Amino acid sequence: MAHVVEVPVRFGHVDQAKIVYYPHLFHFGHVAMEQTFEDVLGVSYPDLLVRDRRGFPAVRIETDFLEVVPYGERLRIAVSVVKIGTTSVTWRFDATRASDGARAFRTTVVTVCVDMDTFRPTPVPASLRPALERLVDAPPAP
Repeated sequence: MAHVVEVPVRFGHVDQAKIVYYPHLFHFGHVAMEQTFEDVLGVSYPDLLVRDRRGFPAVRIETDFLEVVPYGERLRIAVSVVKIGTTSVTWRFDATRASDGARAFRTTVVTVCVDMDTFRPTPVPASLRPALERLVDAPPAP
């Protein structure tokens, strides 16, 4: 089941058109992923990186931008997992505007678990797998 994280759109996130500059939408997805690690997987992302020496950098991103997101909006980002591989996790971020429920964007991100000392792929920790499996969700409607 998806985990929902709410992210505010701040002044520095918008461009001259007064809508979120699209690279910030990728950042919002990462913010939601970090919060999901803490809320659902039981480990803060900084602890995962520093203490456990594991990271999950993105290796592939696919996004559909569906509606504009203005300054002052709040995004509700539903975080789910599409697939758990040996060394990879495929995440899905479905974002809606909090003000009206309009679908703002949907992103699929493939991350690879890496050893932070060697930056080489390493198996997804067994301790994280049960929580990741709880995030596995059916694909969204088209």
